[in-house]
Amino acid sequence: MTNSQHEILIEEVVHLLQGGNAHADIKKALNGLPKNQRGAKPDKLPYSIWQLVEHIRIAQWDMLEFCKDSNHQSPKWPDDYWPKEIAPGSDEAWDQSVKQINKDLDELINLVKTADIFTRIPHGEGQNILREALQVADHMAYHVAEIIVIRRLLGIWE
Repeated sequence: MTNSQHEILIEEVVHLLQGGNAHADIKKALNGLPKNQRGAKPDKLPYSIWQLVEHIRIAQWDMLEFCKDSNHQSPKWPDDYWPKEIAPGSDEAWDQSVKQINKDLDELINLVKTADIFTRIPHGEGQNILREALQVADHMAYHVAEIIVIRRLLGIWE
């Protein structure tokens, strides 16, 4: 791979992590969400927007920490990846969760830009930063789409 091909790949991975071309990003999906709808669960859906936001935060944090820290212990799957509370306990809890998603995403993007994305993570089982970044982007896109569907069902999407 040439340097210019490598640069193109990095740019595209970063772009994908930021929402890509075909999807709304997390900021757009949450923009204008009424506070009283954060915990709403439309009929027969198993989760609220709050639960999705917290799940995104936990999973993204776990993947980032796995890339950085050989001593990182992942939460127990699936119990510790999904909050039991349907709604945030406070505005501060909501704000902190969203802030952490953005902070961790920025940190992952910096890692993609500065690390060797192809080298295997020494404490992993064949994973590399490229794989983890693509997994974060895929996971985020999937759950952002669910947030938008919930907002559509609630009649609060543009």
